[in-house]
Amino acid sequence: MAQSYSITTPIYYVNAIPHLGTAYTTVAADSLARFERMDGKDVFFLTGLDEHGQKVAESAAKNGMTPQEWCDSIAPKFQQTWKDLLITNDDFIRTTEPRHMRGVQAFWTDLYNKGYLYKASYSGWYCIHEETYYTESEVEEIDGEKCCPECHRPLRFNDDGEENWFFKLSEFQEPLLKFYEEHPDFVQPNTRRNEVISFVKGGLKDLSISRTTFDWGVPLPFDEGHVTYVWIDALLNYITAMGYGGSEEEVKNFERRWPVQYHFVGKDIIRFHCVIWPAMLMAAGLPMPEKVFAHGFLLTKGQKMSKSTGNAVSPQDLIKVFGIDAYRYYFMTDVPFGNDGSISMERMVQVYNADLANTWGNLCSRAFNMAVKYFDGKVPQIDADKYAQLEQELGNPLREIAEGVYASYSEKFNNVDFTGAAAEVSKLSSRANSYIEEMAPWNLAKDESKADELAYVIYNTLESIRLIALYYAPWMPQTSKTAYESLGLGDVTEVTTLEDESVWGKLPAGNPVTKCPALFPRLQLDDISLD
Repeated sequence: MAQSYSITTPIYYVNAIPHLGTAYTTVAADSLARFERMDGKDVFFLTGLDEHGQKVAESAAKNGMTPQEWCDSIAPKFQQTWKDLLITNDDFIRTTEPRHMRGVQAFWTDLYNKGYLYKASYSGWYCIHEETYYTESEVEEIDGEKCCPECHRPLRFNDDGEENWFFKLSEFQEPLLKFYEEHPDFVQPNTRRNEVISFVKGGLKDLSISRTTFDWGVPLPFDEGHVTYVWIDALLNYITAMGYGGSEEEVKNFERRWPVQYHFVGKDIIRFHCVIWPAMLMAAGLPMPEKVFAHGFLLTKGQKMSKSTGNAVSPQDLIKVFGIDAYRYYFMTDVPFGNDGSISMERMVQVYNADLANTWGNLCSRAFNMAVKYFDGKVPQIDADKYAQLEQELGNPLREIAEGVYASYSEKFNNVDFTGAAAEVSKLSSRANSYIEEMAPWNLAKDESKADELAYVIYNTLESIRLIALYYAPWMPQTSKTAYESLGLGDVTEVTTLEDESVWGKLPAGNPVTKCPALFPRLQLDDISLD
C-alpha cells in the first residue's frame, strides 16, 4: 500500500464567502496534494467549514435564519468555489455534522477523565469578532481604548463571573518547548518558529474551552449548558474528519491517516495550531502533526486583502480574465510561499504573458505545428544508434537540463517551495524555446539530407513538452492535460509514478501529435475590466 500522506487547510468560517485569501491556502494545499499523488502517495486532502460560535448565531439572526439555515446557505458557495478552482479535496468537513460533534465530545470526555479540565469563573478582555479572550499584556491600546491585537477592534471586559471549563494549557509549556527543540521543522517557515517559541517561553495560561452565554456549539457531555469554545471545536476537525471518536472502522481509518504531513494555515492563526493544538494532542496521547506551515498574507499596495478594506476581488473575477490554470500558477509561484505577497493586476498580466503565453504556450504551439507539418502529425521515428550519434555530434542541452529537474523539483515541492519548483520547470521551458531558435528546424526541413537531424530536434522538443506538462500539472492541470493529450498520451493528472515518468525518452515514437488552441492567449492590461 502506498504511503498515507495527509494535508489540511484550516476550516473556513461561514461568516464570509470565499475570497482570495481562503483560495490561496486551498490552492496551495491542492497543489501539494496533486504533486504527492503523482509521486505515488496515498493522499488524504481535507478542507471544510467552521460553523459554530457566537458570530454565526448573530449573523443568522440578522438574516432571519436559524444558525443551521445560515450555515447551509453559505456552504455551497465554498464548495462551488473549490470546484471552480479544480480543488481535489478528498473530504469536506462541516462542524455541524454528527461525526464531528461526536468526535469533539469524545475528545473532551477523554481529557476530562484524565484530569486535564477544571471549572472556574473567568474575567478578562474579550473580542467578540475573534471570539477570543486576551491577557492584559496581549491587549493593544488605540487612542486610549483597549483593542484586539488581531483585528484591532475595541474589546469588552467580561467580569460577570461566567463559569467556564478550563484546559490545563499551562502544564504543557516545558513539554512544548522540548518538542520544538526535538522537531525543528514542526513550525514552518523558521521566522514563525521563532515567534511560537518566544510566545511559549513568555508563559502559558490555562485556556477556557467552554461558553454558557449562547448555545450554538457542541455541548460538553459532562456539563449541561456548556458548549465548546468555537476555536477548540474547530481544531478538532482534523481528527474527527478522519474518524476519531467514530466506529471501529472509522477509528482504523483515523489511525492510518493521522498524523498529517502538513497543516496549511495563515500566519494569523499560528498560535492556535502550534501551541494550543499540540498541547491538546499531548494531553490526549495522540501523535503530533509533522509540520504546520503558516503562510503570509496577500497584500494590495501594502494592505491585507479583505472585504472590510474594500479591496477584495473574488477568485471567480480573476478566473474570468486569466483562466483557472494561470490563476493557480500566479498565486503559487510569484511570491515565495510563507512570505507576505504583494499582488496586483499589472503583475498578474506580466507573469501571465512572460511565463505562460510567451514561453510555455508559445513552445507548445510551435512544436505541435512543426510535428504536424513535417511529420504528418506523429512523434518522429529515429533509429536509436542514429539518435546516439546525433546526440554526440549536436549535443542535447534539453536532456542535460531535464535529467536534473525531478530531483530538485520534487525536493522543493516536498518543502512547499512552489516558487523554487516552478523555476526548475521554467529552466527547461525557456531552454526549449531557445533550442528551437538555435536548431532552426524550418531550415533543416529544406534539406532532405538533414531529415534525421530534423527528427532529432523535433523529438527532443516534444519530449521536453511532455516533461514540462508533467511538472506543471500540480498547478495547471487543465493545460498540462491538453498538452499531454496533444502528444497522444493519457491524462497527465492520473499519473502516479512521477519519478519513472520523469526519465528522458519516454515519449513513444509514432504517437499522434495534434495542434491545440493557444493555451495562453496574450493579454493586454488595458483590455481587462473586472466590472
